[in-house]
Amino acid sequence: MDVRELYQELILDHGRRPRNFRFPDGANQSAEGKNPLCGDHVIVKAVLHDGVVEDVGFQGSGCAICTAAASTMTEVVKGKSRGEVDAIFHTFHDVVTGKVPPDLEELGKLAAFAGLSEFPMRVKCATLAWHTLEAALDHKPEAVTTE
Repeated sequence: MDVRELYQELILDHGRRPRNFRFPDGANQSAEGKNPLCGDHVIVKAVLHDGVVEDVGFQGSGCAICTAAASTMTEVVKGKSRGEVDAIFHTFHDVVTGKVPPDLEELGKLAAFAGLSEFPMRVKCATLAWHTLEAALDHKPEAVTTE
């Protein structure tokens, strides 16, 4: 099995069985995100304490890419500071848009989404949950949209 097949399997697994598909108890940060073109809709809620994401979860409906991206995002950002979350998202965004090649050591399981750079319309699906998390951490009340 080559790396692409492993990555496809990871995306399919997270799409079918998303992790943290729930709202954490004590969530004090929340935002809603929509991708009208694809029909993706996510709500991200997080527990932010002393600048660290202690817990995070999401609910909503979306394509497999959106769901898998939200699922992997929640696993990756737990225990990270606000600055670390921003840095991870910016690296992830640069990789999925094809601006930089994936650094497997830096991205870990998020590198599975690197192939999306070949499908620009799917980048919005993969980044919706990230934009929504950022809005939640920034206390932005209006819904996030990728359009």
